[in-house]
Amino acid sequence: MASCLLSECGLRPFPSRRLPFPTSRLPAGAGSGRFVVAVPALDGAERIRPICLGRRGVRDWGLRVSAPVRVAPVEEEWEEKRAFSGSSSSTSGEGEEEFDPAMPPPFGLAEIRAAIPKHCWVKDPWRSMSYVVRDVAVVLGMAAAAAYLNNWIVWPLYWAAQGTMFWALFVLGHDCGHGSFSSNAKLNSVVGHFLHSSILVPYHGWRISHRTHHQNHGHVENDESWHPLSEKIYKSLDPVARMLRFTVPFPLLAYPIYLWLRSPGKTGSHFDPSSDLFLPNEKKDVLTSTASWMAMVGLLAGLTWLMGPMWMFKLYFVPYFMFVMWLDFVTYMHHHGHEEKLPWYRGKEWSYLRGGLTTLDRDYGWINNIHHDIGTHVIHHLFPQIPHYNLVEATEAARPVLGKYYKEPEKSGPLPFHLFKDLINSLRRDHFVSDTGDIVYYETDPQLSSSSQAGN
Repeated sequence: MASCLLSECGLRPFPSRRLPFPTSRLPAGAGSGRFVVAVPALDGAERIRPICLGRRGVRDWGLRVSAPVRVAPVEEEWEEKRAFSGSSSSTSGEGEEEFDPAMPPPFGLAEIRAAIPKHCWVKDPWRSMSYVVRDVAVVLGMAAAAAYLNNWIVWPLYWAAQGTMFWALFVLGHDCGHGSFSSNAKLNSVVGHFLHSSILVPYHGWRISHRTHHQNHGHVENDESWHPLSEKIYKSLDPVARMLRFTVPFPLLAYPIYLWLRSPGKTGSHFDPSSDLFLPNEKKDVLTSTASWMAMVGLLAGLTWLMGPMWMFKLYFVPYFMFVMWLDFVTYMHHHGHEEKLPWYRGKEWSYLRGGLTTLDRDYGWINNIHHDIGTHVIHHLFPQIPHYNLVEATEAARPVLGKYYKEPEKSGPLPFHLFKDLINSLRRDHFVSDTGDIVYYETDPQLSSSSQAGN
């Protein structure tokens, strides 16, 4: 690889004389979703080339994340970066060099992509719709059965099962937002609105903010979902807010608040078309989703008036909050709770690839199939256009390339009870990151950690 240049056209041999390595990545404008790379030309001069991570001013129904142009690193630069990180002399007891997950990987997106079979990228709308039909039929069937039996032994089982199915509906709508449901933008939008509005999620508002999450995963400031609090923001929170954010079960009920107010340190709402979450040309989409959300609220109000509050509480609202807990639990565990601390990045150290490699796969046992293998998360983050039903195969194909950068998930029993231990341990220790530094790790507030242990 050190003798080849990886370009948009494929692999080309280097010219006979050695070219300089790209030396700079400069921002092309705050919030533009673009950066530039200095790429060596054959005459030895650098050419500044823009790389687009998201298109502004253009309607974009799925995630359009472009891999940066990459030149395979030469051995000297690799060793120089190791020396800079202080990890070159770190060895294990057996003389084997310790792995540092913060080091730039010796492979690029192109190598990972090439390892994934071509059929894994194919979107089958009929297969995708079959999952929608299956899940909607199960939701309606369980609601009818619970109403017919109307037994307080049945209701808790119904709430757990129906909340899980609401979460499964969300995952299918999530595929619509990525464009991995089908290649038809209108079909994605219609199905996405139907699925997400039914569980009180504003489809386009969420889709756009989730696109921001994928384009900036692993970045301390620019990430959108469960990103770290800087020490300054953390210390600005009042003690009650800190306790609620890091004490179970309160973090598992955060999603509705996030939709309305976002995270600490950020402003805006997923329902407000004027929010800084959105571009001017996306206002119409946001209004459409907000109107659909309000229509669902009106439908629920009408059913509550017809059936009575207690029936709607049992049939819909308890499963809804079970779904919220699933969503917060799964999304948090995909970015936290590993047995070893994982890096978060800023500035020149961040890249789309390095940020994506800090995400985690999780095994949910029997739930894997029910919630459409969303636990197969690393490849999903790097290539969100792959349909969910091909993620397992794509991951297996990519693992030889990823090597130690792939964190093997702990095997689950029928139900993923083992993950609650990881969740609680993470909430006790992962509180904030330093205000400075381009590679940072979670730090612990000893006072909060001791109080949470006493509470448990």
